[in-house]
Amino acid sequence: MTLDEILASLFPAGHDVKNDNGVLLGAAPLRSGARALVIGVADRIPLGVDEAIRLSRYVLESSEDGPILVLVDSDSQRMSKRDELLGLNEFLSHLAKCLIYADVKGRPTIGLLYGHSAAGAFLATALATRFLVGVPGAQPAVMDLPSMSKVTKLPLDVLEQRAKSTPVFAPGLDNLAQTGAVHQIWDATVSLADQLDALLKSLPDAKDRRAALGKARGGRVKAAEIAERVRGLALLAE
Repeated sequence: MTLDEILASLFPAGHDVKNDNGVLLGAAPLRSGARALVIGVADRIPLGVDEAIRLSRYVLESSEDGPILVLVDSDSQRMSKRDELLGLNEFLSHLAKCLIYADVKGRPTIGLLYGHSAAGAFLATALATRFLVGVPGAQPAVMDLPSMSKVTKLPLDVLEQRAKSTPVFAPGLDNLAQTGAVHQIWDATVSLADQLDALLKSLPDAKDRRAALGKARGGRVKAAEIAERVRGLALLAE
């Protein structure tokens, strides 16, 4: 689905979301009568310090009190010397913290993957929301296999083979849903406004359920257990 199709299906009553060189900023009415703040990254641009600080400022300065919808079609983080020297990691973490802060203060955050996203841009936007959904055709990846090969020193053909049976090695919407990173895959042939309305009416609290979902779906069978053991040990140490 294109960005225009996504927005038209989400907000049939209209919206004021603007695409400014790949940075999405605006708001739109919901069927409940509330207004959603809408931010995001479009046109598969890389997320750099300039984009991250604009999105962060928009969240912090917003006078809306409804949910925050984060639409994502990005490249990875911007890999430039300028951005790295300015502290890109801090800008990305600041954006993620702004979204998390808004969520714990009562403004549910929902990520919607409709295009590509990877690496730091994926972590600071889509994965920083409480509830992440995708539409068919989305192409998320925490790390693509060629990059993973460089980091792990494993041959690319070995990773490609393992990706066929182990979702944590594999990019793609279905694999990330199996690991629990993506909570739901929406039906692009049905009104997105209907699906968003249903989600908002039954939205779970801000507790992170990704590990539990990964265990239930067979994509990350150990993460929930290990996290709980670490939590138990930390409580014993207090």
